[in-house]
Amino acid sequence: MTVHLIKLCVGAEDMDDLVAWQMRLMRQHPKPFHHTRMVPKRAAELIQGGSIYWVIRGMILARQAIIEVNEFIDRGERKACELVFDPAIIAVQPTPKRAFQGWRYLKPEDAPPDQKLSSTGQDMPTALQAELRAALVW
Repeated sequence: MTVHLIKLCVGAEDMDDLVAWQMRLMRQHPKPFHHTRMVPKRAAELIQGGSIYWVIRGMILARQAIIEVNEFIDRGERKACELVFDPAIIAVQPTPKRAFQGWRYLKPEDAPPDQKLSSTGQDMPTALQAELRAALVW
């Protein structure tokens, strides 16, 4: 069974910040990654089609496929985890999400769908989508 992760993209103001961060990482590394203290117990399920869903300014806006989950010992001699992602950042339907610490598991049925093109074939700006979606949530 596949499972996903959800995580705050701390410091990002919008999708452009997420893209810029990933591009900086890939100047020195072949794939983008993120280090975290907690090692997911369900790592095998994450690499079987799981993604990390990024929360930016209170909205789930994007996802990236998780391709590796590597344990390592950090500078403080503690066990830690490196999540390695596919470089492709996929926009998802903007979905409100309250702040939380660390990461959480996300069931596939609770994950927002990938962004679709509008009926005119042009994408609506993400900020406008987020505002519309927030207005519809009571």
